[in-house]
Amino acid sequence: MTEIITRKLNDSAWARWTALILIALMMFFGYMFVDVMSPLKSLIESARGWSSSTFGTYAASEYFLNVFCFFLIFAGIILDKMGIRFTGVLSASLMVIGASIKYIGISDWFQTTELSAWLNSWWVEMPASAKVASLGFMIFGCGCEMAGTTVSKAIAKWFKGKEMALAMGLEMAIARLGVFAVMWLSPFISNRFGGSVVAPVGFCTALLFIGLICYSVFTVMDKVLDKQLVAAGEMSEEKSPEDEFHIRDLGKIFSSKMFWLVALLCVLYYSAIFPFQRYAPNFLEVTLGVDAETASRLFSCFPILAMVLTPFLGAFLDFRGKGASMLMVGAVIMVVCHLSFAFLLPAYPSKWFAVLLIVVLGVSFSLVPAALWPSVPKIIDEKILGSAYCLIFWIQNIGLCLVPLLIGTVLDATGGYLLPMVIFASFGVLAFILSAYLKIEDRRKGYGLEEPNVKK
Repeated sequence: MTEIITRKLNDSAWARWTALILIALMMFFGYMFVDVMSPLKSLIESARGWSSSTFGTYAASEYFLNVFCFFLIFAGIILDKMGIRFTGVLSASLMVIGASIKYIGISDWFQTTELSAWLNSWWVEMPASAKVASLGFMIFGCGCEMAGTTVSKAIAKWFKGKEMALAMGLEMAIARLGVFAVMWLSPFISNRFGGSVVAPVGFCTALLFIGLICYSVFTVMDKVLDKQLVAAGEMSEEKSPEDEFHIRDLGKIFSSKMFWLVALLCVLYYSAIFPFQRYAPNFLEVTLGVDAETASRLFSCFPILAMVLTPFLGAFLDFRGKGASMLMVGAVIMVVCHLSFAFLLPAYPSKWFAVLLIVVLGVSFSLVPAALWPSVPKIIDEKILGSAYCLIFWIQNIGLCLVPLLIGTVLDATGGYLLPMVIFASFGVLAFILSAYLKIEDRRKGYGLEEPNVKK
């Protein structure tokens, strides 16, 4: 019994890193599914009659229920009430269900059904395939965003007082590997099946089921850890009234200036990254005059440097700190890259220059998330941490829902990518201003954003 009390499961390096791999694989497969259609924009438009506005609506649908039905807020409450095991399995299940509906919507056989004909009879600007695919993407988005917050809280639990930023950095690196993988696999699988838009989606749907299995294995490990925490006296089997989550605790989050700075910084930064990912292969296709497969492979370089750098930046944050400064540098890099996409790449349309800009943008995508997410536990109480993450994701999802719609409309109106890239750059400018203010507030109040995570 003494051994159980003095050495818990997460004190073992192999155990906590195995747990990290299991939950990161779920996110890896989730990130693959998010962007499985991005390299196929031109193909889905020709095969199913979608327009750029339709594609933008489809891309925005991932966040619709999270934003307008407040699902992410409920997800935070579920997470803090029910814990990471229940919430993680629920989120993985929603991803599988949503992906399956999307697969049905774009399948060839569905196009000949009476349901498809009925769906085509109203709101004729949006084909039936897009309507059903968007419905599935909405449900998938609920699970994916819930999973993101659950994973963050799970890592905070398993790596508390240990290599938290490194662990979060590695999880993000593994997830981003999914973006790299799908940019190659999606057009490859499509070509192998005669230019099919269905085969890549079906493949990624099957991977999501494997991700559900991985997280289920993690829940077994987490249950063992909880028993050890109870035995060690670090956690009671029943929460005390002081530790129990209450709805009124959300007021503590909304009244925090630091929370709003982080949340607004998050929505501005990610609104210039994830919506850009949806359109980037087509942007390269148009700007460089290459085919869709070549364009998607060029953009696949985007997460490479992010994958490599994020764990090292997480380790630097753990042992040296400087989180707020990293946020500022990341925002500046993003502004420079998007302005270069807007003005320099069209003037000098070469593949090597495009890859250079894409890779440098990946550096920004390393700096900001590596510093942003480990900072949240420093400003928010642990018992409401899940709700805080979900509220940040909810605010972020507002931008991720509206920006693709904006970009799709602007594309149809202008026929070019100049204005969309300027819009993305403007988000970066605002993100830099907020990150500078965040650093000033941290210096005044002493939250420790510039201090290392590992306590000596």
